[in-house]
Amino acid sequence: MANIKDLSKIPERLTGGHRLCSGCGASIAVRQVLMGTADPVVVGASTGCLEVGTTIYPFTAWDTPFIHNAFENVAATISGVETAYRALKKKGKIKKNIKFVAFGGDGGTYDIGLQSLSGALERGHNMVYICYTNEAYMNTGVQRSGATPRGASTTTAPAGKESYGKHQLRKDLLAIIAAHNIPYAAQACISNWNDLVTKSQKAFATDGPAFINVLALCHKGWRYPGQDTISIAKLAVETGYWPLVEVVDGKWRFTYKPKTRKPVIEFLKTQGRFKHLFKEKNKPVLEQIQKDVDRHWDYLEKLAQATS
Repeated sequence: MANIKDLSKIPERLTGGHRLCSGCGASIAVRQVLMGTADPVVVGASTGCLEVGTTIYPFTAWDTPFIHNAFENVAATISGVETAYRALKKKGKIKKNIKFVAFGGDGGTYDIGLQSLSGALERGHNMVYICYTNEAYMNTGVQRSGATPRGASTTTAPAGKESYGKHQLRKDLLAIIAAHNIPYAAQACISNWNDLVTKSQKAFATDGPAFINVLALCHKGWRYPGQDTISIAKLAVETGYWPLVEVVDGKWRFTYKPKTRKPVIEFLKTQGRFKHLFKEKNKPVLEQIQKDVDRHWDYLEKLAQATS
């Protein structure tokens, strides 16, 4: 596990003064992830809240080399930079060890950046990819994405008389990434900081591509008070809504299990995006969401047993 005394010696790579919302899960995720290495880091970020809020020209909140990419190509860009670095190091023009990390939101990762990411993983670049998942296209107006869960109300899948919000399950992104047979993939949450930092350390130490899917809440899109970000994130973990797992060389395992999983309703009731589900007519949807969570948890347990 990560040692907090050692972490205190690592300088901040994302400084204060950025324009992200107070209580933004993305900034918390970035600071924790970048504690995973003491080596110099080159950062790429796809278009999204993180990029827009930290690099308003002519200012930057990054104390690292930083590359802004389009929505769909951060994995391709960082893989190109990593390739150039390896070539220069082979020629002796660069001596130091440098790490490469790409940050993308769930829109730029689950959806329109997925093929770019898949290609980078298949080619085997020595890079870390972080998806900061806030479960919608928050930067452009809270539109539904492939990460949006069943039942959530968004601007493009609104709840009303004719619908209870999004009808589809979110993609199982971790399973999709693990199917690329990369050395390291994991799922983490900003509430469990030591788990996330430890996974980041493993990812940066991996020889080859590594991936972490981090639940990074957005209080604007989820509709809750900004000061509740961490407490709600904890509920996501304690209810099994967001399991903490990792896949090392094809072997799945839980990195944390609640002693007793709380009902998922405890997580859902904290957010305005699920408020409509508590009407009597939508009771079957709540029951289905609990079944979805239970089924996925059982699936992960079977994977862990089968690959151990």
